[in-house]
Amino acid sequence: MGKTHPIELTNMCMLTRADGKVLVQNRRDPDWGGLTFPGGHVEPGESLVDSVIREMQEETGLTIRQPKLVGTKSWMQKDGSRYLVLLYTATEYEGELHSSEEGDIAWMTVDEMRAGQMVEGMELYFDVYLGNEHSEIWYEPNGDDWNLMLK
Repeated sequence: MGKTHPIELTNMCMLTRADGKVLVQNRRDPDWGGLTFPGGHVEPGESLVDSVIREMQEETGLTIRQPKLVGTKSWMQKDGSRYLVLLYTATEYEGELHSSEEGDIAWMTVDEMRAGQMVEGMELYFDVYLGNEHSEIWYEPNGDDWNLMLK
């Protein structure tokens, strides 16, 4: 196998307010619906940081400043390409909050989010976002299912 392979780049950002609440999106996607953090795709020719700033603005109305990369989530797709989610945090923002076609937006505590209907695998994100031990969520194929691992 060659040293390069196709990759689909995406991002997600946990935006935290001064009172400790996080910005949560209740996604409408039937394949991956529920509570999660906003994010989206990196456009061709776009910097990774610029992509998370743009996606947050599009999906929430807020312009974040100084996002910090804290980890990744990835898996290999059936076509041999890798799907990579860059996980960011931010605490500085400006703008007027609004929801988007992706889903409704709300401020919640992490406990409120955990008590709700989260997207599949969301609990692992907290280990990366809130902990110091892990920086990667890896989905390893297991027949028709996946083993989710923290690294």
